[in-house]
Amino acid sequence: MTTAPPSWGVQYTLSLPSESAARAASAELSGMGHRLTAVRVHDHFCFVPSSFWYSRPSMDPELEGWWQVFSLAVYSGYERMVLEPFLRSERIRVAHVARAHGGFQQGYSEGHAATLEGVFVRDGLVHEQADADVALPSPPPKDPARPPAGPPWTCSEVGEPAAVVQAVVAVAERMYGGAEDVPDAVGWLLDEEFAFGKPYGSTGEFLGDLADAVADQGTCTDVTVEAVPFIIELVCDDSVAPGSRLVLLGDLLRLAASGPAAAVSLADRITALGGVWEESAAEYLTRRAIGSDLPMLLSRWEDESDAARFALAALTALCGTRDQHALSGLAALPAPAGSSRADVMSLVAALLSDEGLVSALNRLSSWLPSVAEKAASPNVDPRTLGQAILPDLVLEDVASGIAGADFESIPPPRRLRPVLRPRTTR
Repeated sequence: MTTAPPSWGVQYTLSLPSESAARAASAELSGMGHRLTAVRVHDHFCFVPSSFWYSRPSMDPELEGWWQVFSLAVYSGYERMVLEPFLRSERIRVAHVARAHGGFQQGYSEGHAATLEGVFVRDGLVHEQADADVALPSPPPKDPARPPAGPPWTCSEVGEPAAVVQAVVAVAERMYGGAEDVPDAVGWLLDEEFAFGKPYGSTGEFLGDLADAVADQGTCTDVTVEAVPFIIELVCDDSVAPGSRLVLLGDLLRLAASGPAAAVSLADRITALGGVWEESAAEYLTRRAIGSDLPMLLSRWEDESDAARFALAALTALCGTRDQHALSGLAALPAPAGSSRADVMSLVAALLSDEGLVSALNRLSSWLPSVAEKAASPNVDPRTLGQAILPDLVLEDVASGIAGADFESIPPPRRLRPVLRPRTTR
């Protein structure tokens, strides 16, 4: 006898500008089959004397006077992975409900339905439908088929960790020596404690530490801006293994796209609050610093591997440079028609030339549900979306051209997170 999988639950959180808007949205969610729906003023527990949060300052002062909806939906009959395409459509649907009432979807959490129902905070409960499940189509939807990948890139080795560390430290010594103005992100490489510390077990671990020192959790700061010339010098230094230089190019891609990525993730919130997106000074200055050194990177085009050229063309597009050499060089790279690589290259070409952007995004959305989900918001600008999604698309493709490493050194940026100083010792 086959045991049915446990019911899966998703708790959605919406932010709305007024109590009436919150109640209208909660009624709509209840009508969609959500089991529990509560409405509370933003920072509700700051006004409850028995709460830990009583009288504490708001974690999100921009939303003072707003209201929140907390809604639990239950999905039964299938394992979580089978549910993913339907849950994605549900997130799009719930985000639409929030926008329709002047607000935005603030987030969601998932888990076994019994657990989420047991911990659901019922303060402000306005709708309860005992044992209600959201109706699922039968069979559940499936993700679209992915096009075949492009031909494999020539593989580049990342090098042994000790050799890569030695090469990177040599570049740091050449650029900064014992000068007092060594960037914080580089200073630890010249620290005596680092020199005599425990050797790295893998090159990927070292590159991850380096990336984290440059941009902790992918967040651009003044430290990041100062470190950009050093990273670019590493990319141009042939003593650093080719695969490691390609990983560093990937780090630059993610840093250059940090502003657009934040703009896409916050688009509905910014619109609901009546604001206009402005990237942080550090994000802007980081991208400008990368762009100012692009000529040095592009001057090596003929000496780089095809995978590195692909990454360089994408970096040029992210920096807003209309470089015809990069555009023509991109067209010469191997990308058979109908392959996923061809679609990604179409996006790079569109960003480089300002032509065909919408059609390139539409092709990607047809087989990449994550792109379709981001594009579902009318508040997301197409060019910003293209820039935001480009690094992951390029790096997923060129990862096959790196032996012994991945592109996890700089993770996607985390918003509203305290910025930490880079560590100086291991």
